[in-house]
Amino acid sequence: MAAGDPQGALADAGVADLPGGLGHVFPLGSRLNEAGRLAIGGCDSLELAREFGTPAYFYAEDDMRARARATVAAFAERTADFGVVYASKAFPCTAALRLFAEEGLLCDVASGGELHLALRAGFEPERLYLHGNNKAEAELAQAVDAGVGHIVVDSLDEIGRLRKMSSARGQRVLLRVAPGIEPDTHAKIATGQEDSKFGIPLPHVQRAIEACDAAGLDLRGLHSHIGSQVFELGAYETLGEVLTGLADLPVVSMGGGFAVAYTRDQRPPAPAAYAEAMMSALPAERVVLCEPGRSLVANACVTLYTVGTVKEIPGVRTYVAVDGGMSDNIRPMLYDAAYEAQIADRFGESTPCRIAGMHCESGDVLVPDASLADPRPGDLLAVPASGAYGHAMASNYNAVPRPPVVFCRDGDASVVVRRETYDDLTLRDA
Repeated sequence: MAAGDPQGALADAGVADLPGGLGHVFPLGSRLNEAGRLAIGGCDSLELAREFGTPAYFYAEDDMRARARATVAAFAERTADFGVVYASKAFPCTAALRLFAEEGLLCDVASGGELHLALRAGFEPERLYLHGNNKAEAELAQAVDAGVGHIVVDSLDEIGRLRKMSSARGQRVLLRVAPGIEPDTHAKIATGQEDSKFGIPLPHVQRAIEACDAAGLDLRGLHSHIGSQVFELGAYETLGEVLTGLADLPVVSMGGGFAVAYTRDQRPPAPAAYAEAMMSALPAERVVLCEPGRSLVANACVTLYTVGTVKEIPGVRTYVAVDGGMSDNIRPMLYDAAYEAQIADRFGESTPCRIAGMHCESGDVLVPDASLADPRPGDLLAVPASGAYGHAMASNYNAVPRPPVVFCRDGDASVVVRRETYDDLTLRDA
């Protein structure tokens, strides 16, 4: 698989057959059916909207499985000693966690809540990695008591907290290191630079190794994560050199950050290219871990919205307002994240417009510069590549109930997370 091939080993799963160069942005196997409507996992999008309402997250289940299998295969071709670790924060949904457990993946959790979800989904505790830059004593105790396989220690203070817990003696840990590497990505999703809240600074690594020994912890290896949406493969080669030069330990976790295609012009490297770059600087005897993160779920999902208002401002622009927005996808407002959008039964690009949400914020804009086929009130709008961090970061801003999650496969659709109701908004009232 060449680095410039957006699908690589995924091609056998059925690249989306869509016009306008959009095939690699939508879920694998997506197409326009005989009626000219977008089909997701074999399901007609207009029928999905009628049954489940909008906004809603629709995932092609086969897409997630295909991406998990391609990533596993990429590392298996190069070593027998590896682990693919799903970063559950990207899509912390019980059904998705269960799916990846069935695919044999490991899982990282970054809070007591994510740990609870992973265990409930069927992950064996020893296949879990607990992350976090400021783990509470209660979360550490929860993880130790559950038998979590590894705790990824993020600071000297955390080692001190573990040292006070007699039950933590013998606990397997990895040390998260801040390697001083800054990949070409958005500043708010870069994590490997020297000035970071994550990881142990390089000058303190030896001290942290000694502290683990004094605390009776079983230090298995080093971990680092340089950021998300990383296209630059050379950064992983540098990371491997940094980590292997710090200590002779059996495990090296290279983090993740595999990039995905949010827009038609983006061509992320294939899983094999990441595997090759990650392993190029590692000794053959090391166990290598990777965290592909969003790349397993982002392109698997299409969020469907209903257009409510189309407002033309002469000489300025046309606004197309939908029934969702920043409460179901905050990423455009947080990191200026870019997305594609199409009318689900009328693909085309005749009208330049701005796709706005329905919330009381001027910044509630999903796609600043879109082009749609003559948008009208009542149209169904499809926003692909929305499977990572949409559901995870969804909120009840303006007291809007959060959308459902629906899995689609072979023409069948099932709700895996129900739509919230107004009654849900008051469930926690004292």
